[in-house]
Amino acid sequence: MNKNSTILDAMNYVNKLLLPLEWLYYHQYNHSLEVMERAMYLWEKEGLSETDIEIVAIAWLFHDTGFVIEYDNNEVIGAKIAKNYLKSILYPESQIETVFRLILATQPSYKTPVDILEKIIKDADLDNLWREDFFEKNTKMKQEIETIKKIKMIEPTWVHASLKLIKEYQFYTPTQQKERWLRQLQNRRKLEEIIKEIEIES
Repeated sequence: MNKNSTILDAMNYVNKLLLPLEWLYYHQYNHSLEVMERAMYLWEKEGLSETDIEIVAIAWLFHDTGFVIEYDNNEVIGAKIAKNYLKSILYPESQIETVFRLILATQPSYKTPVDILEKIIKDADLDNLWREDFFEKNTKMKQEIETIKKIKMIEPTWVHASLKLIKEYQFYTPTQQKERWLRQLQNRRKLEEIIKEIEIES
């Protein structure tokens, strides 16, 4: 799908907003673009309307903007940033509230998406877990947390946490279930092998 002017303007705004995060290993502007593209792809496969895809795209562009202010609990901040921006361009109020709700749905503690839009948001957010580049992305995430928190993540602890996340997450959209289940299984088995190797060496 071609991106309309509203989406393109939002992309330019978020790109400038996230410039201070270019030093991060994971949560950069490119991450927002990756997730937006996956969300738009899922929207197309799930057969949603043109209005819905604009809302999904905008929500995904802004979902990590809260990081420019606070690393933890950034979703609420990102939702407020999106709301202020959308109000400034006179975006329809009902759609602003939907964008706000979708960004909040990306909170890790939120486990029960109530509609297809929230399901797409959840699946797109963690899509990297089910891709071939998962281990590369996972390493970058670890480096980012270590840098931000000024701590050293012990390897067994990090791998166990990664495995727990993959095992507990469920796909919400039929498209994700169809296209990512095999890679999910492969990544899970590789993590289990890494854990066994760590246990043998220790």
